[in-house]
Amino acid sequence: MTRREWLSCLAASMARAGSAIPANRNIKWAVSAALWRYFKPVPFTDILDVMKDTGFIGIRLTGFPGVLKSYGITAAKMRAEAEKRGVHVATISFNGPLQDASQRGKVLADARAAMRFLADFGANHLVVFTPGRADMSDGAFREMCARCNQIGEAAGEMGFTAGLHNHLNQMAESAAEVRRTLDLTDPKLFWFSPDTAHLHLAGANVVEMLERYKHRIRFLDYKDAHWTTPAADWVEESGKVHPKDSQSAKFYSSIYDLGDGQVDFPACHRILKSVDYRGWICVDLDTARKGPRASYERSGAYVTRVLEPIYS
Repeated sequence: MTRREWLSCLAASMARAGSAIPANRNIKWAVSAALWRYFKPVPFTDILDVMKDTGFIGIRLTGFPGVLKSYGITAAKMRAEAEKRGVHVATISFNGPLQDASQRGKVLADARAAMRFLADFGANHLVVFTPGRADMSDGAFREMCARCNQIGEAAGEMGFTAGLHNHLNQMAESAAEVRRTLDLTDPKLFWFSPDTAHLHLAGANVVEMLERYKHRIRFLDYKDAHWTTPAADWVEESGKVHPKDSQSAKFYSSIYDLGDGQVDFPACHRILKSVDYRGWICVDLDTARKGPRASYERSGAYVTRVLEPIYS
């Protein structure tokens, strides 16, 4: 191969790679740190490198504050390494016993601590998960919603917003439960940070839900899914085995790279455009069949090919 041919191939390769990287203009694209827990441990800087290379410039941290110990990294070092690569910590997956009145003080203190941590990274939104479904009584549900309002009030005092993240096997799982949570919380205090896969797998109409609450959306998870019965045990790279007849194996088998499932993301994106949404979308994955980098390369290509022509 001549030098001219080599340069031509290199230019073509760079052009192809560039076209598959999200532009991060109105929409800023993120990943979730949760994906990496299903794989063999890597340094946190490896995750940041994948983000930089694939154009997903934000990360939603999970397991805070234990995530720092898990990766053997300080907040200052995490911030320095992120800044070095031009990437960001976008938010934290916050959870706790929101339904337990006796733990109100601790929950609010923990929420404030999470937001103080995020503020050092320039972030301004807290994603709030609801508790598990052990107690679904009316009293517990209303207590949970009261705590969401209090977290939202604390967030406003700190220059943040906080919003509901729906999830299977949690108190806000079904469409009715998500609606009830949002109806029982103050829209001026508490917002919506939906997960498309968990809405879809819970039987909700994703597009209908986003349209209904489009003015309350602050942060989203774009996660693709369709219920799939596993043909064999689901084995994580870490070695953990989920028997094929287990709910966890069925769930992991039902999560797909962006564009490979049943969620209507173009319709979702048109809704965001209609309200001039400018913020983060996390392409959250609970599995990556060929590894995180390959899945984010594929998802990035879908973003640039299908979604950015609608609204970038």
